[in-house]
Amino acid sequence: MMKNMVIYLLAVNFITFLLYGDDKSRARRHAWRIPEKVLMGAAVIGGSIGALLGMSIFHHKTRKPKFYIGIPLIMLIEFGLAAWVWYTGGHF
Repeated sequence: MMKNMVIYLLAVNFITFLLYGDDKSRARRHAWRIPEKVLMGAAVIGGSIGALLGMSIFHHKTRKPKFYIGIPLIMLIEFGLAAWVWYTGGHF
């Protein structure tokens, strides 16, 4: 179970990072853009680290409060959930 979760998180963060890079490239070429809800959604499903890295490395979406506040907030929530699952075994 834990191995599957690690694989999932690595994959979703890698894909999210690529999405941010691709969207930045599209912005420079004035091409069709990846919707913001897709970029945020990728962070919400576990890709917040990839989103934050993508924002930082590609200098993308760094001026939008929705992103520079939202992505770190999503990451804190995800880390909190991960800590809860780790320490409680996911039991209520």
